[in-house]
Amino acid sequence: MTIKEAADMFDLTVDTIRYYEKIGVIPPITRDKRGYRVFTKRDLNWIFLAKSLRNAGVSIESLVEFAALSQVSGDERLAQKEILKAQLIELEEKLSDLHKTRDLLTYKIETYDDHIAKFNNGKLSDDEVEELWKMKHFKRYINQ
Repeated sequence: MTIKEAADMFDLTVDTIRYYEKIGVIPPITRDKRGYRVFTKRDLNWIFLAKSLRNAGVSIESLVEFAALSQVSGDERLAQKEILKAQLIELEEKLSDLHKTRDLLTYKIETYDDHIAKFNNGKLSDDEVEELWKMKHFKRYINQ
């Protein structure tokens, strides 16, 4: 598979794949006798992994470290698993924060019309509004 085909497959630019290889986000790609990259399934897996992890917010530095560890042998390579575990923990925390924000947005959308109507009718002032951080369904989010 060519670099153009790989780029199209993963909706990346050719330049992005070249950059990922240059800085070590993905291991070096083998080349044919003319110097063109020839992508194997393993290479495609690396591109897929890099794109997925980047989309999840994993740093370039972590990806470079992960890819570098794939080039070593023995127990040092087990550090890859630790990187993945750390990234999973970080992602779980981000997901938790996103779920909290989703819950708040859902609540605000569901109560928006009533809230605005109360303001417009003078039944609610700036000091009489609900204290979102004290509401039972959002209170659990404080200091977490």
